[in-house]
Amino acid sequence: MVYNTFGNTGIKMSALGFGAMRLPMRGEDGKKEIDDDLAIPMMHRAFDLGVNYIDTAPYYCDKLSEGAVGRAVKGRRDKVYVSTKNPIENDSADDWRGRLETSLKNLDMDYIDFYHFWGIGLEGFRHWETLTNGPFQAAERAKAEGLIRHLSFSFHDKAENLREIVDSGHFESVLLQYNLLDRSNEENIAYAKEKGLGVTVMGPVGGGRLGAPSELIRGLLAEKPASTAEMALRFVLANSGVDIALSGMSTMSHVEENAVIAAKTGHLSAAELVQIKKMLEENKRLAELYCTSCNYCKPCPKGIDIPHLFGIMNTHRVYELTEHAIEAYNSTIRGQAWVKSASAADCVKCGACEAKCPQKLPIMRQLEETHEALFRGV
Repeated sequence: MVYNTFGNTGIKMSALGFGAMRLPMRGEDGKKEIDDDLAIPMMHRAFDLGVNYIDTAPYYCDKLSEGAVGRAVKGRRDKVYVSTKNPIENDSADDWRGRLETSLKNLDMDYIDFYHFWGIGLEGFRHWETLTNGPFQAAERAKAEGLIRHLSFSFHDKAENLREIVDSGHFESVLLQYNLLDRSNEENIAYAKEKGLGVTVMGPVGGGRLGAPSELIRGLLAEKPASTAEMALRFVLANSGVDIALSGMSTMSHVEENAVIAAKTGHLSAAELVQIKKMLEENKRLAELYCTSCNYCKPCPKGIDIPHLFGIMNTHRVYELTEHAIEAYNSTIRGQAWVKSASAADCVKCGACEAKCPQKLPIMRQLEETHEALFRGV
């Protein structure tokens, strides 16, 4: 395993982190539980292969992930760094402390190594900084008591909003999105690294999108990697500003394969990175020919989330991630995904969207193409 110095903490952290958001479950809805017979050996195998960072959160796996991580770390607490998160549901310092204590109880631990302000954006951050007895004060007290070792934050806001949070001095590490399909935080990674923060990347395989086969993405290298997922993970690990690539692993094979990739050095040469980024920019340009996601077309009177469906279509049309696109489209229109949308086939051709589109795209025709390419009937 390759280890990187995690910001100014001085900790040597494994290049691969275990994301405990997709642990195997068993049982029916309402009665689900972590399948410890599968999940615990997976985590133990990762630790045995050198992974020393594991990330969980209160709501992962039907609110059961923290407990499973706690069980897996028993007997290895001095060798594994544990990360979890506080959703900061209100301004109360007491409530923030209560959520921390709940996580400690779930994990069955005396302290948490890296405790995240979960999914914060610049607006919320600025508000919390103005409070005299809010989350930040609660966090500093918990840190002084030894309940948390390092304060961190995870970030889903616009890329241009990150630097002010980094510069605040409150945090020692950041967890952010970065992958082949979303490079918006590329400059932020270098900036956070320069400022002494440990940098952990979530979604190196694009939330599962890049786990689907794509000859186009495999073909970004002359010597093709074994899978699209390998290409995606190698791309993230090749960024010198990335300390940890956090992978949500759900099978033993994921653990074995990712550990082999993360144990390598020299993932991509400088020339290969230049060529890959050039091709990615061209693919981005092609995707924007179909939609730039400006959202001017919204709202659709029939409830169609046009930019979202076109984004899914682009994973098929531009990146050849067809299996993922089919699954994503059908789960979206059936209400089984985070983003909900009516079917592209529900378009009544009122023309309202096309009248508002600054690119003058043939939206109604593209909706027909999207449904025809991706819909799979029951």
